[in-house]
Amino acid sequence: MNDLGDAHLRTWTLRFMALLAADTQDQLAWLGEHELETKDVVEEVELLCRVSEGLAERGVFAPKDLRDLRAIGRRLGEIDAACRIGLWANALATDPAWDDIRRLARRFLLTTLGDWRQPLPRPVDENL
Repeated sequence: MNDLGDAHLRTWTLRFMALLAADTQDQLAWLGEHELETKDVVEEVELLCRVSEGLAERGVFAPKDLRDLRAIGRRLGEIDAACRIGLWANALATDPAWDDIRRLARRFLLTTLGDWRQPLPRPVDENL
């Protein structure tokens, strides 16, 4: 992969981790009117966790950063298939797995950037 692609994947990973690390009320505000499926969030984060292995091999992430990304990937893998169905906003309020993931994402950002409080990514405008 080229440097530009690696930089994009690193940025996307950091932005998604910022979203996962945010307080529940901030996540719900970010979602706003959007109906994001839980399975889509799980699949995206699992992909980013897998891709991060290669990024670390190329020096984009430090090896110590992988510990928390691996833990996030494992925790996501433990989410029951039935809990992946439906809107992420509902899962945030009912599934304690997201509290664990929030804690791990905060630890990752703290290790990687020195502070877990990061600006949330702009929500995708589905009308574009």
